[in-house]
Amino acid sequence: MDPQGITLKILSKPIIWAKPDFMIPKGTRVSILCQGTPEAVEYQLYFEGHLSAQRRPKQLGRRNIAMFHIPAMTPHTAGQYKCVYRRKKLWSEPSDPLDLVVTGNCPILGLNPGEGHIYLLISLSTATSTFFLLKEGRSSRPQHRYGNTQVEFPMGPVTTAHRGTYRCFGSYNNYAWSFPSEPVKLLVTDLAVWDHTAQNLLRMGLAFLVLVALMCLLAEDCLWRKRNQEKANGASSQECRRRFRTQRRLDK
Repeated sequence: MDPQGITLKILSKPIIWAKPDFMIPKGTRVSILCQGTPEAVEYQLYFEGHLSAQRRPKQLGRRNIAMFHIPAMTPHTAGQYKCVYRRKKLWSEPSDPLDLVVTGNCPILGLNPGEGHIYLLISLSTATSTFFLLKEGRSSRPQHRYGNTQVEFPMGPVTTAHRGTYRCFGSYNNYAWSFPSEPVKLLVTDLAVWDHTAQNLLRMGLAFLVLVALMCLLAEDCLWRKRNQEKANGASSQECRRRFRTQRRLDK
């Protein structure tokens, strides 16, 4: 209520969205939908702050909706859209902005290994202004580098933190992007695990060699004892035969 006691009626802002999505491949049809109150009688669509189209609403069930169609998405139709509606002689507040993005082409993402470093190489057939690198599953913002048709993202000394799946895309401006690239999976071996495994294998190898050496020593000792026993048994037999022959001569 204003100071003079007159009630000012303000219409709520409409809802705006796009079908099939806000990211549209180049040349694809897209519809912009605007929903106001059930009493709305007219809708206006604004593109980049300028009036673009006007429509009468359609009643879809309990919803009062106006539909604006773009037959083929292009970089010229990509940008920020808003809509308003009229009820009697009153116009609503503008809707929240809808940013339509056109996509096209597909960059190539590859690995370029170096000495202890990895570079992710992105190339695109048409010139762009900015390249973005996304790591799946990360909540942080994507990395970006400025380039034309090719750019490298240095990963620095490689650690297990770099392990994951990456995608990239090129951005011509805020509303014109390329398609995402095919995913590239980066596998990083945990060197600490390998070192621990190597140490265990070395210990096992040394233990095996010690065991073999002990077995050889035991076998040699057994063989030596056996030979000594055989020599002792041979000497005893000869002594017995000598005594037997001596006894026979005495008896004669």
